[in-house]
Amino acid sequence: MELLSKDLILKEIPLFADLSIRELDLIKQRCSFIEYKKGEVIYKEGSPADAFFCVVLGRVAVYTQDQHGNDTVLEFLHRGKYFGIISLLTGEAHSVTAKAINDCLLLIIKKEDFDFILEKIPRLAIDLSQTLSRRLKNKGLHQKIIFESTVISVFSSYSAAGKTIYALNLALSLNKETHKSVIILDICPQGKIHSLPLKLGVTADYRILDLSGSLTDITGVKDFILKNRFGIDLICLCSKEGDEFCLKNVLRVLSLLLNDYHYIILDLPAVMDRAVFDILNQSDIINILTSPEPVDLKRTRNLIERLKAEFHFPENKIKVIINEYKLSKLSPSLQAEVLNQQIFATLPKIEFSGEDRLTLTESGSEYAKTIRRIARQVGDCFVGLALGVGFAYGFCHIGVLRVVEEEKIPIDVISGSSIGAVIAGLWATGRSSQEILQITRAFREPGSLWGFLDWTLPLFGFIKGNKLYSFLKKHFGNMTFYDVKLPLKIIASDVKRKESRVLDKGLLADAIMASCTMPGVFTPFKLKEEMLFDGGVINPLPTEELVKMGVKKIIAVNVTPSREDILKQQEEIKQQIDLDKASKKRWFSLGRYLRRKFKTNILDIVFSSIEVLQSEVAQKESQLADIVLHPDTQGLHWLELHRAEDFAKRGEEETRRQLDKIWQVINE
Repeated sequence: MELLSKDLILKEIPLFADLSIRELDLIKQRCSFIEYKKGEVIYKEGSPADAFFCVVLGRVAVYTQDQHGNDTVLEFLHRGKYFGIISLLTGEAHSVTAKAINDCLLLIIKKEDFDFILEKIPRLAIDLSQTLSRRLKNKGLHQKIIFESTVISVFSSYSAAGKTIYALNLALSLNKETHKSVIILDICPQGKIHSLPLKLGVTADYRILDLSGSLTDITGVKDFILKNRFGIDLICLCSKEGDEFCLKNVLRVLSLLLNDYHYIILDLPAVMDRAVFDILNQSDIINILTSPEPVDLKRTRNLIERLKAEFHFPENKIKVIINEYKLSKLSPSLQAEVLNQQIFATLPKIEFSGEDRLTLTESGSEYAKTIRRIARQVGDCFVGLALGVGFAYGFCHIGVLRVVEEEKIPIDVISGSSIGAVIAGLWATGRSSQEILQITRAFREPGSLWGFLDWTLPLFGFIKGNKLYSFLKKHFGNMTFYDVKLPLKIIASDVKRKESRVLDKGLLADAIMASCTMPGVFTPFKLKEEMLFDGGVINPLPTEELVKMGVKKIIAVNVTPSREDILKQQEEIKQQIDLDKASKKRWFSLGRYLRRKFKTNILDIVFSSIEVLQSEVAQKESQLADIVLHPDTQGLHWLELHRAEDFAKRGEEETRRQLDKIWQVINE
């Protein structure tokens, strides 16, 4: 396994992502990278702690063993997940066994180096303490069966924001997508009626746990758990505003539930109470719901500013969710401006059914799809699809998407560079693979490419790109990134800064045009004050941005021929030209004529030069993916846009060949 650079790896590990260059250099000097083969044990339960471990590539299983030697898998750890930390900080022996379930690359920091790093970078200890609280269990209760628990608070600064419906559907979707245990704590002010029991089909009398006063017997909390046929559990609790025991009692309840549930969702009352804020502070993730109305947005902004100023809540802990149950007078960009906060997700307007379990009863609705993406992101099973560069080779992406649609492979976010950006953009805006293939019919004639080229004096490039931009405007119009059906990341390159740029705001046509502007051929695209060109120059296979987003499972489509592929293809074309010369056939062949012309025109010279460089970079970027699809493009040429169906077929064949591996990664 060829190693990636330490700089790249460290930047993509969430724990280290916000560190300064100096701090990253310190860690770089003190860490090492070790490969483990499939089935190899990293450490055993009961062994002494000696290092900090973090998954860079591959998968690690952590499990316990009972007295009869039976294994219980607690968790599969993916990229960016670290382990061994509890034993390292507490000095206790490892409570689990860790084993590579496929070939893995791990970042390892020895204990003495780890202690030194914490001394020099004390703020790391804060992040690690949060992980510690999610993983430490009350060992006196029963054997460890949960590796890590996540507490999610659902809150709003005002009532009727749709938070209870959201909390219910998030819980249902988390259970469905992750196959892990979920419980909702439905906390209401005293005297208010709990609505969730009825929504979950609980019709019998049920007990409500009063958070006032002192909870003496913590184990008695289990008697309040309501079971139902939907697979998620529920506890109804009531609180009295300003009660001094509320926070302590909630923490006692959580300490018990952390032993048995992977996800604990707190549906908090919409009251601006100190106890509620203290409970929010104990959460790992806070989902704040608001309508798109200006008055509600301003109210939510004030709430967030208070949480940050008075309680020092980190910004990445707070996720704002717009619930469009009211018609919006503001565009999404203006909504974010009023909030002064990035919008995490937008819930489409729904017509509530009697049951309100949309993720189960109306799974095809846009509301349910949005909840599903949120659940998959929270549940570390987010699947990303990266579409690489390659001009006509990029039509292979269409065949990949055809299989994705037919096999219902879940894709939660998509990224693209150059032609990959075009295909990704079309698919993210709701076009099917068949509709995208129809669009390629604009190139159905072998020479139709030349109609898209508008020549100019070669100051920055010899093609202006106006005709290409008109083509993009025809199919994207004035659509923005807020109009896409799933998160979309377009990759371009910055001329002046000589670095990649991730475009995820503004007009889609502008972002995609910037990503397609091949340097030396097209005039650089001006976006505001920036001069941008082809994203494939720096990121020909845009996996890195998906990693930075926290995507744990990445499918990459690398249509760039390898150096060996290029040399082999050049030799085959040379042999074919020699055969043509020797042939006595007199009829005119446009295909042979174009192939000969392609071997000498300036476009081919520039593209071939870039192609060789991109193939090397794409190979490195492919290491960040779990599955790399590399369609066989032998016999096809990068300028043969009229053969879109042939390219798509190659992409489909490669995807079906690796279908079992794809499902294996997704289902782990």
